[in-house]
Amino acid sequence: MDVVMLSRLQFAVAVFFHFIFVPLTLGLSVIIALMETRYVRTGDEFWKKQAKFWGKLFVINFTLGVVTGITLEFQFGTNWSRYSEYVGDIFGSLLAIEATVAFFLESTFLAVWHFGWNRVGKRLHLTSIWLVAIAGNISALWIILANGFMQNPVGYYINEATNRAELASFYDVVTNPYAWGMYFHTILASWVLGGFFVLGVSSWHLLRGSHADFFRRAFKMVAPFTLIFALLLALSGDQQGKTVAKYQPAKLAAMEAHWETHTNVPFYLLVWPDPENETNTVQAIGIPGLLSWIAFDDVNAEVKGLKAFAKEDRPPVLPTFLSFRTMVALGGIFLALSIWAFLQRKKEVPNSLLLKLLVLNIPLPYIGLMVGWAVTEIGRQPWIVYNLMRTTDAVSPVPADNVLISLIAFIGVYTLLGILDIYLLRKFAIKGPDAQEV
Repeated sequence: MDVVMLSRLQFAVAVFFHFIFVPLTLGLSVIIALMETRYVRTGDEFWKKQAKFWGKLFVINFTLGVVTGITLEFQFGTNWSRYSEYVGDIFGSLLAIEATVAFFLESTFLAVWHFGWNRVGKRLHLTSIWLVAIAGNISALWIILANGFMQNPVGYYINEATNRAELASFYDVVTNPYAWGMYFHTILASWVLGGFFVLGVSSWHLLRGSHADFFRRAFKMVAPFTLIFALLLALSGDQQGKTVAKYQPAKLAAMEAHWETHTNVPFYLLVWPDPENETNTVQAIGIPGLLSWIAFDDVNAEVKGLKAFAKEDRPPVLPTFLSFRTMVALGGIFLALSIWAFLQRKKEVPNSLLLKLLVLNIPLPYIGLMVGWAVTEIGRQPWIVYNLMRTTDAVSPVPADNVLISLIAFIGVYTLLGILDIYLLRKFAIKGPDAQEV
């Protein structure tokens, strides 16, 4: 295995492990802020107890997430130095803003919130958790703006003297339409994950009759939250598909295993790609014109096929296609479960089958986010910056053996951190609200 593939694998391992922690941080912070808002507005100590219980799980997740996030950005220097040299003037400024503004704001006010119970006023304490939630979601914005430049490079010029891409318009970079579509889709998915996490933990306790009133009311509150954002997530996914069609037509073709350029292109429910022979071995149950409509809001629109692109410019078809189909299927499951939970939210004991499914569903939003990012990143290949710099030209000039050793070390350390996160979250989630002062 060459240094390019090893470096890609190492970055994928680092990103995927880090993203175990990020979406729960983004989603759960908003839910906790809403719970504490109820407490401050009503004076009902019950909602203070809710905020403290879910806050305990939030702090565990956030702490371990910081550890995995710190090492991630160093890889741009260790594994992708040529990339950093070429576009660092643009990419680095976005990461610097994320670290110096959003992350430190989030960390500072999380400390105020965590240690400030009964030490600062109610309104200041409430403000601190809202600042944590806002800063966390703004932090994600700067990261995704940086990634958005890789997907749709804008606001730059090539300096002929240094042969580097340099910043021409910061405004164009921060208003990149591709990046904003990614951002809203990611944030909505994270809020849905946070909602399903609360529903799943609550369902576990309701099935056992432990702390029934506490978790019944948490269930009742979070079910509408989850449904609203699951619906918005589906709408944002549709919009992002149109954005991909406009800016990355090769990615869209790989997502759908679409080989020939046609108008009025059907969407096939059953497909199995055969990239070697540039066809599909299975292609059945087509809905006429649907893919054209999904991509361009026009059933008669032309959709480019993979054969319209040189082989060396095509993304890997099978992993892109499978990741996309998995993401869509999971999105359908989330929408169905959120509707069912919403309809059951006022019952003394929600349907037992629903509760069991919500417990089993806890890991699925994580998987949905992972395969969504797989579509985004694998579908961009062979480019690290789309149509500007190839991945093979971006890697650091280091021996493959060195990358292999560090890859093994990353897997080992991150596996331990992942196990620790799951263990601690499970431990305190099972203990229930009585464990909040531990």
